Amino acid sequence: MSVRNVRDLRVRRGIPEQRAAAESRSERELVIQDLSAALFASLPRRDQRRKGEQYLRGLLAAQGRRSIRNVAACLGDPTLEQSLHHFICNSTWDWMPVREALADWLGRAIGPQAWVVRQMSIPKSGRHSVGVGRGFDLHRDRTFHGQQAFGVWSASEQASSPVTWRLLLGETQDECAGTAALDFARLFDADRRPVVLDTPARDPEAVIRRFDEAGVPVLVRIGGDARFTVREPALHGLDRGALPARRILDAAKGLRRPTGQADPAAPSGVRHVPAAKVRVGLPGRVQHIERGLVLLGEWDDPRRPAAQLWVTNMAKAPAPVLLRLTRLTDRVAQDLSGFGDRAGLRDFEGRSLRGWHCHITLASAAHAVEVLTAGGRGAERYFHEASA
Repeated sequence: MSVRNVRDLRVRRGIPEQRAAAESRSERELVIQDLSAALFASLPRRDQRRKGEQYLRGLLAAQGRRSIRNVAACLGDPTLEQSLHHFICNSTWDWMPVREALADWLGRAIGPQAWVVRQMSIPKSGRHSVGVGRGFDLHRDRTFHGQQAFGVWSASEQASSPVTWRLLLGETQDECAGTAALDFARLFDADRRPVVLDTPARDPEAVIRRFDEAGVPVLVRIGGDARFTVREPALHGLDRGALPARRILDAAKGLRRPTGQADPAAPSGVRHVPAAKVRVGLPGRVQHIERGLVLLGEWDDPRRPAAQLWVTNMAKAPAPVLLRLTRLTDRVAQDLSGFGDRAGLRDFEGRSLRGWHCHITLASAAHAVEVLTAGGRGAERYFHEASA
Protein backbone atom coordinates (compact mmCIF):
# COMPACT_ATOMS: atom_id res chain seq x y z
CA MET A 1 0.00 0.00 0.00
CA SER A 2 1.12 3.52 -0.74
CA VAL A 3 0.42 5.84 2.20
CA ARG A 4 0.66 9.43 0.99
CA ASN A 5 -0.30 12.91 2.02
CA VAL A 6 -3.70 13.20 0.34
CA ARG A 7 -4.13 16.84 1.32
CA ASP A 8 -0.91 17.94 -0.41
CA LEU A 9 -1.75 15.78 -3.42
CA ARG A 10 -5.08 17.53 -3.89
CA VAL A 11 -3.54 20.99 -3.53
CA ARG A 12 -1.00 20.11 -6.24
CA ARG A 13 -3.90 19.08 -8.48
CA GLY A 14 -5.44 22.52 -8.09
CA ILE A 15 -8.01 21.67 -5.44
CA PRO A 16 -8.27 24.59 -2.97
CA GLU A 17 -6.68 23.93 0.40
CA GLN A 18 -9.93 24.58 2.29
CA ARG A 19 -11.77 22.05 0.14
CA ALA A 20 -8.89 19.59 0.49
CA ALA A 21 -9.11 19.89 4.29
CA ALA A 22 -12.88 19.30 4.17
CA GLU A 23 -12.43 16.23 1.99
CA SER A 24 -9.73 14.95 4.33
CA ARG A 25 -12.22 15.19 7.20
CA SER A 26 -14.77 13.40 5.07
CA GLU A 27 -12.35 10.58 4.37
CA ARG A 28 -11.54 10.30 8.08
CA GLU A 29 -15.26 9.97 8.75
CA LEU A 30 -15.47 7.28 6.06
CA VAL A 31 -12.72 5.33 7.81
CA ILE A 32 -14.40 5.65 11.22
CA GLN A 33 -17.76 4.51 9.88
CA ASP A 34 -16.34 1.59 7.94
CA LEU A 35 -14.09 0.47 10.78
CA SER A 36 -16.92 0.73 13.31
CA ALA A 37 -19.19 -1.41 11.14
CA ALA A 38 -16.46 -4.06 10.90
CA LEU A 39 -15.39 -3.96 14.56
CA PHE A 40 -18.73 -4.08 16.31
CA ALA A 41 -20.59 -6.54 14.09
CA SER A 42 -19.82 -9.29 16.62
CA LEU A 43 -21.45 -7.43 19.53
CA PRO A 44 -24.86 -9.02 20.14
CA ARG A 45 -26.78 -5.94 21.26
CA ARG A 46 -27.46 -2.68 19.47
CA ASP A 47 -26.67 -0.61 22.56
CA GLN A 48 -23.25 -2.29 22.81
CA ARG A 49 -22.51 -1.48 19.18
CA ARG A 50 -23.55 2.12 19.77
CA LYS A 51 -21.40 2.42 22.89
CA GLY A 52 -18.43 0.89 21.06
CA GLU A 53 -18.60 3.49 18.30
CA GLN A 54 -19.13 6.29 20.84
CA TYR A 55 -16.05 5.23 22.77
CA LEU A 56 -13.97 5.01 19.58
CA ARG A 57 -15.07 8.48 18.51
CA GLY A 58 -14.38 9.83 21.99
CA LEU A 59 -10.84 8.43 21.96
CA LEU A 60 -10.24 10.17 18.64
CA ALA A 61 -11.73 13.51 19.75
CA ALA A 62 -10.53 13.82 23.36
CA GLN A 63 -7.65 16.07 24.35
CA GLY A 64 -5.06 15.05 26.91
CA ARG A 65 -5.48 11.70 28.67
CA ARG A 66 -8.11 9.46 27.13
CA SER A 67 -9.78 8.70 30.45
CA ILE A 68 -13.40 7.59 30.40
CA ARG A 69 -14.38 10.95 31.89
CA ASN A 70 -12.58 12.90 29.14
CA VAL A 71 -13.98 10.61 26.45
CA ALA A 72 -17.52 11.23 27.70
CA ALA A 73 -16.97 14.99 28.06
CA CYS A 74 -15.66 15.43 24.52
CA LEU A 75 -18.77 13.70 23.17
CA GLY A 76 -20.79 16.60 24.57
CA ASP A 77 -22.65 14.58 27.19
CA PRO A 78 -20.89 14.16 30.56
CA THR A 79 -23.74 11.88 31.68
CA LEU A 80 -22.31 9.26 29.31
CA GLU A 81 -19.46 8.64 31.74
CA GLN A 82 -21.36 6.07 33.80
CA SER A 83 -22.64 4.08 30.82
CA LEU A 84 -19.25 4.14 29.07
CA HIS A 85 -17.59 3.04 32.31
CA HIS A 86 -19.97 0.11 32.47
CA PHE A 87 -19.34 -0.72 28.80
CA ILE A 88 -15.57 -0.80 29.29
CA CYS A 89 -15.24 -2.23 32.78
CA ASN A 90 -18.32 -4.38 33.41
CA SER A 91 -20.06 -5.29 30.17
CA THR A 92 -19.74 -8.89 28.98
CA TRP A 93 -18.78 -8.28 25.34
CA ASP A 94 -15.89 -10.36 24.03
CA TRP A 95 -12.92 -8.31 22.85
CA MET A 96 -11.24 -11.11 20.85
CA PRO A 97 -13.71 -11.07 17.90
CA VAL A 98 -13.28 -7.29 17.82
CA ARG A 99 -9.50 -7.71 17.60
CA GLU A 100 -9.88 -10.30 14.86
CA ALA A 101 -12.08 -7.90 12.92
CA LEU A 102 -9.49 -5.15 13.40
CA ALA A 103 -6.76 -7.44 12.06
CA ASP A 104 -8.91 -8.33 9.03
CA TRP A 105 -9.66 -4.68 8.37
CA LEU A 106 -5.98 -3.69 8.65
CA GLY A 107 -5.11 -6.57 6.34
CA ARG A 108 -7.11 -4.80 3.63
CA ALA A 109 -5.98 -1.31 4.62
CA ILE A 110 -2.21 -1.68 4.87
CA GLY A 111 -1.31 -5.11 3.46
CA PRO A 112 0.86 -6.20 6.42
CA GLN A 113 4.09 -8.08 5.79
CA ALA A 114 4.49 -9.44 9.33
CA TRP A 115 3.22 -9.42 12.90
CA VAL A 116 5.69 -7.37 14.97
CA VAL A 117 5.74 -7.92 18.73
CA ARG A 118 6.88 -4.97 20.85
CA GLN A 119 6.83 -4.17 24.54
CA MET A 120 5.00 -1.05 25.72
CA SER A 121 5.72 0.28 29.20
CA ILE A 122 2.79 1.92 31.01
CA PRO A 123 4.07 3.95 34.01
CA LYS A 124 1.74 4.00 37.00
CA SER A 125 2.06 5.88 40.26
CA GLY A 126 -0.29 3.62 42.23
CA ARG A 127 -0.02 -0.04 43.22
CA HIS A 128 -3.52 -1.43 42.82
CA SER A 129 -4.03 -1.73 39.06
CA VAL A 130 -3.67 -5.21 37.60
CA GLY A 131 -0.12 -6.10 36.58
CA VAL A 132 1.54 -3.12 38.27
CA GLY A 133 5.03 -3.68 39.57
CA ARG A 134 8.69 -2.97 39.03
CA GLY A 135 9.45 -3.52 35.34
CA PHE A 136 12.25 -3.13 32.84
CA ASP A 137 11.68 -1.20 29.63
CA LEU A 138 13.47 -3.21 26.94
CA HIS A 139 13.62 -0.32 24.48
CA ARG A 140 14.66 2.45 26.86
CA ASP A 141 17.00 0.20 28.86
CA ARG A 142 15.74 1.34 32.26
CA THR A 143 13.49 0.23 35.09
CA PHE A 144 10.10 1.78 35.79
CA HIS A 145 7.04 1.29 38.02
CA GLY A 146 3.90 0.29 36.18
CA GLN A 147 2.50 -2.25 33.73
CA GLN A 148 4.25 -4.10 30.91
CA ALA A 149 2.17 -4.88 27.84
CA PHE A 150 3.22 -6.76 24.72
CA GLY A 151 1.45 -5.73 21.55
CA VAL A 152 1.20 -7.64 18.28
CA TRP A 153 1.30 -5.12 15.44
CA SER A 154 0.07 -5.52 11.88
CA ALA A 155 2.99 -3.94 10.03
CA SER A 156 3.97 -2.93 6.53
CA GLU A 157 6.75 -0.59 5.46
CA GLN A 158 4.28 2.30 5.24
CA ALA A 159 2.07 1.87 8.31
CA SER A 160 1.51 -0.23 11.41
CA SER A 161 -1.10 -0.62 14.11
CA PRO A 162 -1.61 -3.00 17.04
CA VAL A 163 -4.16 -5.80 16.75
CA THR A 164 -3.89 -7.61 20.09
CA TRP A 165 -2.23 -7.27 23.49
CA ARG A 166 -1.10 -9.33 26.45
CA LEU A 167 -0.36 -7.88 29.89
CA LEU A 168 2.63 -9.29 31.75
CA LEU A 169 1.23 -11.23 34.73
CA GLY A 170 3.47 -13.69 36.56
CA GLU A 171 5.42 -14.90 33.53
CA THR A 172 8.69 -14.00 31.86
CA GLN A 173 8.87 -11.36 29.17
CA ASP A 174 9.83 -14.04 26.62
CA GLU A 175 6.79 -16.12 27.55
CA CYS A 176 4.42 -13.15 27.44
CA ALA A 177 5.67 -11.90 24.06
CA GLY A 178 5.65 -15.39 22.55
CA THR A 179 2.18 -16.24 23.82
CA ALA A 180 0.74 -12.97 22.52
CA ALA A 181 2.11 -13.70 19.06
CA LEU A 182 1.35 -17.42 18.87
CA ASP A 183 -2.20 -17.15 20.19
CA PHE A 184 -2.97 -14.56 17.54
CA ALA A 185 -1.03 -16.24 14.72
CA ARG A 186 -3.15 -19.38 15.20
CA LEU A 187 -6.26 -17.34 14.39
CA PHE A 188 -4.74 -16.35 11.05
CA ASP A 189 -3.25 -19.68 10.09
CA ALA A 190 -3.96 -19.30 6.37
CA ASP A 191 -1.95 -16.09 6.12
CA ARG A 192 1.20 -17.51 7.71
CA ARG A 193 2.77 -14.10 8.05
CA PRO A 194 6.08 -14.21 9.91
CA VAL A 195 6.40 -12.95 13.46
CA VAL A 196 9.14 -10.42 14.24
CA LEU A 197 9.92 -10.42 17.97
CA ASP A 198 11.35 -6.99 18.72
CA THR A 199 11.91 -8.00 22.33
CA PRO A 200 15.53 -9.07 23.00
CA ALA A 201 15.05 -12.71 24.00
CA ARG A 202 16.60 -13.76 27.30
CA ASP A 203 16.23 -17.42 26.34
CA PRO A 204 16.30 -17.50 22.52
CA GLU A 205 16.59 -21.31 22.50
CA ALA A 206 13.24 -21.70 24.25
CA VAL A 207 11.62 -19.02 22.08
CA ILE A 208 12.83 -20.57 18.82
CA ARG A 209 11.76 -24.07 19.85
CA ARG A 210 8.31 -22.84 20.79
CA PHE A 211 7.68 -21.12 17.45
CA ASP A 212 9.18 -23.94 15.40
CA GLU A 213 7.00 -26.53 17.13
CA ALA A 214 3.99 -24.37 16.26
CA GLY A 215 5.13 -24.15 12.64
CA VAL A 216 5.26 -20.34 12.74
CA PRO A 217 8.10 -18.48 10.96
CA VAL A 218 9.82 -16.12 13.38
CA LEU A 219 12.64 -13.60 13.50
CA VAL A 220 13.92 -13.01 17.05
CA ARG A 221 16.09 -10.13 18.24
CA ILE A 222 18.92 -11.43 20.42
CA GLY A 223 21.86 -10.16 22.43
CA GLY A 224 25.47 -10.86 21.58
CA ASP A 225 25.83 -13.34 24.45
CA ALA A 226 23.18 -15.75 23.15
CA ARG A 227 24.88 -19.06 22.37
CA PHE A 228 24.57 -21.25 19.29
CA THR A 229 26.43 -24.07 17.62
CA VAL A 230 27.95 -23.31 14.21
CA ARG A 231 26.57 -25.23 11.24
CA GLU A 232 28.08 -23.03 8.54
CA PRO A 233 30.52 -24.98 6.30
CA ALA A 234 32.59 -21.83 5.72
CA LEU A 235 33.24 -21.64 9.47
CA HIS A 236 34.23 -25.27 9.99
CA GLY A 237 36.85 -24.27 12.55
CA LEU A 238 34.13 -23.09 14.93
CA ASP A 239 32.04 -26.25 14.92
CA ARG A 240 32.99 -27.45 18.39
CA GLY A 241 30.49 -26.52 21.05
CA ALA A 242 28.24 -23.50 21.56
CA LEU A 243 29.61 -20.00 21.07
CA PRO A 244 28.27 -16.49 21.70
CA ALA A 245 26.47 -15.02 18.70
CA ARG A 246 28.75 -11.98 18.60
CA ARG A 247 31.85 -14.18 18.35
CA ILE A 248 30.28 -16.22 15.54
CA LEU A 249 29.50 -13.08 13.56
CA ASP A 250 32.96 -11.64 14.20
CA ALA A 251 34.36 -14.78 12.59
CA ALA A 252 31.96 -14.48 9.64
CA LYS A 253 33.50 -11.36 8.09
CA GLY A 254 34.07 -13.26 4.87
CA LEU A 255 30.34 -13.94 4.61
CA ARG A 256 29.31 -10.29 4.86
CA ARG A 257 27.66 -8.79 1.80
CA PRO A 258 26.47 -5.23 1.15
CA THR A 259 22.69 -5.21 1.28
CA GLY A 260 20.63 -2.36 -0.05
CA GLN A 261 17.97 -0.93 2.24
CA ALA A 262 15.56 1.93 1.56
CA ASP A 263 16.72 5.07 3.37
CA PRO A 264 15.14 8.46 2.53
CA ALA A 265 18.15 10.20 4.12
CA ALA A 266 20.59 8.62 1.66
CA PRO A 267 21.31 10.63 -1.54
CA SER A 268 20.16 7.74 -3.75
CA GLY A 269 17.33 6.70 -1.43
CA VAL A 270 19.14 3.42 -0.74
CA ARG A 271 21.69 2.70 1.97
CA HIS A 272 24.00 -0.30 1.66
CA VAL A 273 24.81 -2.04 4.94
CA PRO A 274 27.04 -5.06 5.52
CA ALA A 275 25.04 -8.12 6.56
CA ALA A 276 25.76 -11.81 6.99
CA LYS A 277 23.76 -15.02 7.34
CA VAL A 278 25.33 -17.90 9.28
CA ARG A 279 23.73 -21.32 9.64
CA VAL A 280 23.58 -22.28 13.31
CA GLY A 281 22.02 -24.79 15.67
CA LEU A 282 20.72 -24.73 19.23
CA PRO A 283 23.04 -25.89 22.00
CA GLY A 284 20.48 -28.22 23.60
CA ARG A 285 20.35 -31.98 23.13
CA VAL A 286 17.60 -31.96 20.51
CA GLN A 287 19.14 -30.37 17.45
CA HIS A 288 16.36 -30.82 14.90
CA ILE A 289 14.61 -27.64 13.85
CA GLU A 290 12.22 -28.18 10.97
CA ARG A 291 13.11 -25.04 9.05
CA GLY A 292 16.79 -24.80 9.99
CA LEU A 293 18.25 -21.81 11.81
CA VAL A 294 20.13 -18.76 10.62
CA LEU A 295 21.98 -16.14 12.63
CA LEU A 296 21.62 -12.73 10.98
CA GLY A 297 24.01 -9.88 11.67
CA GLU A 298 24.00 -6.28 10.48
CA TRP A 299 26.88 -3.82 10.85
CA ASP A 300 26.67 -0.04 11.13
CA ASP A 301 30.48 0.09 11.04
CA PRO A 302 32.35 -2.86 9.45
CA ARG A 303 35.25 -2.29 11.85
CA ARG A 304 33.06 -2.83 14.92
CA PRO A 305 30.94 -5.77 16.16
CA ALA A 306 27.53 -6.34 14.60
CA ALA A 307 25.03 -3.71 15.74
CA GLN A 308 21.88 -5.78 15.15
CA LEU A 309 21.65 -9.52 15.85
CA TRP A 310 18.73 -11.78 14.99
CA VAL A 311 18.04 -15.50 14.79
CA THR A 312 15.37 -16.97 12.53
CA ASN A 313 13.89 -20.27 11.43
CA MET A 314 13.40 -18.80 7.94
CA ALA A 315 16.72 -20.24 6.80
CA LYS A 316 15.93 -20.12 3.08
CA ALA A 317 14.97 -16.44 3.01
CA PRO A 318 17.62 -14.17 1.42
CA ALA A 319 19.36 -11.68 3.70
CA PRO A 320 17.71 -8.63 2.03
CA VAL A 321 14.26 -10.11 2.69
CA LEU A 322 15.11 -10.75 6.34
CA LEU A 323 16.55 -7.27 6.78
CA ARG A 324 13.39 -5.72 5.34
CA LEU A 325 11.40 -7.60 7.97
CA THR A 326 13.66 -6.29 10.74
CA ARG A 327 13.03 -2.74 9.46
CA LEU A 328 9.35 -3.16 10.31
CA THR A 329 10.37 -2.71 13.95
CA ASP A 330 11.38 0.87 13.11
CA ARG A 331 7.97 1.43 11.53
CA VAL A 332 6.23 0.18 14.69
CA ALA A 333 8.45 2.25 16.98
CA GLN A 334 7.74 5.37 14.93
CA ASP A 335 3.97 4.83 14.85
CA LEU A 336 3.80 4.01 18.56
CA SER A 337 5.72 7.18 19.35
CA GLY A 338 3.71 9.33 16.96
CA PHE A 339 0.19 8.01 17.51
CA GLY A 340 0.09 5.74 20.58
CA ASP A 341 -0.54 8.45 23.16
CA ARG A 342 -2.89 10.27 20.80
CA ALA A 343 -5.00 7.10 20.61
CA GLY A 344 -4.88 6.48 24.38
CA LEU A 345 -3.01 3.18 24.42
CA ARG A 346 -1.54 3.96 27.87
CA ASP A 347 -4.50 5.82 29.33
CA PHE A 348 -6.74 3.25 31.01
CA GLU A 349 -7.23 4.39 34.61
CA GLY A 350 -9.20 1.42 35.97
CA ARG A 351 -7.83 -1.52 37.90
CA SER A 352 -9.42 -4.59 36.31
CA LEU A 353 -7.93 -6.83 33.65
CA ARG A 354 -11.22 -6.92 31.73
CA GLY A 355 -11.42 -3.14 31.65
CA TRP A 356 -7.82 -2.87 30.47
CA HIS A 357 -8.41 -5.33 27.61
CA CYS A 358 -11.63 -3.59 26.51
CA HIS A 359 -10.03 -0.15 26.58
CA ILE A 360 -6.84 -1.10 24.76
CA THR A 361 -8.81 -2.97 22.10
CA LEU A 362 -10.70 0.21 21.18
CA ALA A 363 -7.59 2.36 21.64
CA SER A 364 -5.90 0.10 19.07
CA ALA A 365 -8.75 0.82 16.67
CA ALA A 366 -8.31 4.54 17.34
CA HIS A 367 -4.60 4.12 16.61
CA ALA A 368 -5.47 2.54 13.25
CA VAL A 369 -7.59 5.56 12.33
CA GLU A 370 -4.90 7.99 13.45
CA VAL A 371 -2.04 6.28 11.65
CA LEU A 372 -3.97 6.17 8.38
CA THR A 373 -5.55 9.62 8.40
CA ALA A 374 -4.02 12.02 10.97
CA GLY A 375 -2.46 15.12 9.47
CA GLY A 376 -3.78 14.31 6.01
CA ARG A 377 -1.90 11.01 5.91
CA GLY A 378 -4.43 9.08 3.85
CA ALA A 379 -4.57 5.47 2.70
CA GLU A 380 -5.52 5.74 -0.96
CA ARG A 381 -5.58 2.02 -1.55
CA TYR A 382 -7.93 1.51 1.38
CA PHE A 383 -10.33 4.19 0.16
CA HIS A 384 -10.29 2.62 -3.29
CA GLU A 385 -11.12 -0.83 -1.90
CA ALA A 386 -13.73 0.50 0.54
CA SER A 387 -15.64 2.15 -2.27
CA ALA A 388 -15.24 -0.75 -4.73
